[in-house]
Amino acid sequence: MFSPLISKNINLPEKDVKAVIALLESGATVPFIARYRKDMTGGMEDINVFEVQKQLAKFKELEKRKTHICSVIDEQGKLSSDLKEKIDNCWDEKVLEDIYLPYKPKRQTKAEVARQNGLEGLAKIIIKQEQQHLSNTIQRFIKGNIKTKEEAIDGAKDIIAEWISERQNTRDRIRRTFNYDGELYSKLKKGKEQEAEKYELYFDFSQKAIQAPSHRVLAILRGTDEGFLTSGIKVDKDRILDDMNRYFVKGNGEASNIVKLAVKDAYQRLLKPTIENELLKEIKLKADQEAIKVFATNIRQLLMVPPLGDKNILAIDPGFKTGCKVVCIDQQGNLVHNETIFPHPPQNKFSAAASKVGSLANAYKIEAIAIGNGTAGRETENLVKKVHFNKPVEVYMVNENGASIYSASPIGREEFPDYDVTVRGSVSIGRRLMDPLAELVKIDPKSVGVGQYQHDVDQNLLKTELDYVVESCVNQVGVNVNTASKYLLQYVAGVGPVLAQNIIDYRTENGAFISREEIKKVPRMGAKVFEQCAGFLRVKGDNLLDNTSVHPEQYKTVATIAKSLNKKIEDLIEDETLVNTQLDEKLVAQVGKLTLQDILKELAKPGFDPRKKIKKFNFDESLKSINDVKEGMVLPGLVTNLTNFGAFVDIGIKENGLVHISHITDRYISSPMEELDLNDFVRVKVIAVDIPKKRIGLSIKDAKS
Repeated sequence: MFSPLISKNINLPEKDVKAVIALLESGATVPFIARYRKDMTGGMEDINVFEVQKQLAKFKELEKRKTHICSVIDEQGKLSSDLKEKIDNCWDEKVLEDIYLPYKPKRQTKAEVARQNGLEGLAKIIIKQEQQHLSNTIQRFIKGNIKTKEEAIDGAKDIIAEWISERQNTRDRIRRTFNYDGELYSKLKKGKEQEAEKYELYFDFSQKAIQAPSHRVLAILRGTDEGFLTSGIKVDKDRILDDMNRYFVKGNGEASNIVKLAVKDAYQRLLKPTIENELLKEIKLKADQEAIKVFATNIRQLLMVPPLGDKNILAIDPGFKTGCKVVCIDQQGNLVHNETIFPHPPQNKFSAAASKVGSLANAYKIEAIAIGNGTAGRETENLVKKVHFNKPVEVYMVNENGASIYSASPIGREEFPDYDVTVRGSVSIGRRLMDPLAELVKIDPKSVGVGQYQHDVDQNLLKTELDYVVESCVNQVGVNVNTASKYLLQYVAGVGPVLAQNIIDYRTENGAFISREEIKKVPRMGAKVFEQCAGFLRVKGDNLLDNTSVHPEQYKTVATIAKSLNKKIEDLIEDETLVNTQLDEKLVAQVGKLTLQDILKELAKPGFDPRKKIKKFNFDESLKSINDVKEGMVLPGLVTNLTNFGAFVDIGIKENGLVHISHITDRYISSPMEELDLNDFVRVKVIAVDIPKKRIGLSIKDAKS
């Protein structure tokens, strides 16, 4: 039913959209459809499957709304077959509401009061404008609550204004004017100059509304909400009124003058506020979607940061006055030791701290050190680099955004009930180095320090998008069912929080899973759920395929491939020549070409991790604070955040610098993401330093010259 509409909206083949809808309706998840049903969907990517899912939900909601509207109109006895057909064929939310407006139950409006006072008949006479002298006619309506001619005219005018405002073609014309010519404006509220300093760009701002970038829209709306700005949409009112008068006013007599007054009232009191709010809502939604898209892209890149892997880690959460919290973590991520060192002011116990780090590294066979990149991070890195270790130990700066959120969260308390927040934060930093994805799923994505205006956008839209991104990343990488936390497991396709806990409980009671088949024994692991999650769960056991992304439903296919090649299944594992194998056409027809290609790729590189290899990065050691930053310097930097207007770059001090979009490259780009990814290593040139405001302007393109 919805496939033609969705196909048109997102420009995908209708047959593929129809197949995705059928799979979604049968209970299939987005990751499962994208990975294991490619031959049914034409190889549709998961982002497109997700878009179909969102569109399907939108149209279902619209269908519910249409059913409600028809029910309300039918109760009034006004649902004609033509009106029913008009509603049934309408798939535009705004148009649907325009159709419904004349029938929508009214609260006690001015027009409704006038009707109750018996003035609808007078309004009908006036709007026809056939009688240009109304004195005698009006006298008939002066009765009851209506005491004077003026009261009668005012009441009739209120009714006419409402009729005009409910005309669909009138609303359409005004809506078009607002859409094409409306300008988003903002002005400073008097007396707020100092408080509103951060909104200085918007003290006297105007731009065509539909062209305003998302960050400007969201900044203006935030400034308005905070009481620093006034804002709205401005249009040429006189032009709109002239257009409306040409349509509704048919002469120059008394009746026409009343209609002209009703036109002005309809526009100013009823139409302008409604359509202005409608457009503001529309550009806010567009801005939300843009901001969410930027945020989701950043989160995806953050979640897919390369892992160091299973190593013994010493992690440090740096600090000055309160010291540096040190923890030692084993290869499974378990906390085995914690204490505090005080190498920095005011204690300055540098030598004792260095000695302690060295002895802990030796005692716990530390292979790598993770240092949080916040306050005192660089100073702590300098300390660690001066420590003499008995064997090579790699030192990494780790983005600690959100670690404090985790440490104070119910998840942090549940994992480490006997330790305080400082210890939990250090553990989180260490685990992030081992496997960023596994650790970051425990933190609200809004708290990880990337994106723009994520707290101002529609939170339901944001949650939907971020849940998809996290689920997509988790399933793209795959999860070891015997080592994963319940917080990671709950993002596996089809699992969810309850079943994730059941998996943990089963594992605790029965020991490690020895096969994918055993996963079926987990309480509430039905056949459909197992179908959805099995391919994304890894088990290191006797069956080598259990530790790959080959779905159990295709194990027989692998056996058939092995037999056709006169090999054993174990001989296929890590055989990179497989991808060029010509297979039997009957098998291709039976299994599907795309599915077979995926199976062969996976056998060639079993358990392949799509995340890149981790790389070391070193900042310029001459920089200690913003006071050391000078214009003209060319420095190494790390991209920490991407927005629509530019990229924020860590150059090794507390303050990140901003590379405006115009300073990323010489060619025109509409988004920084066309050139940069999160965690990219870049060289930047300092082009501006404002120490009082703690702002640093950087350029990537100028650093190349």
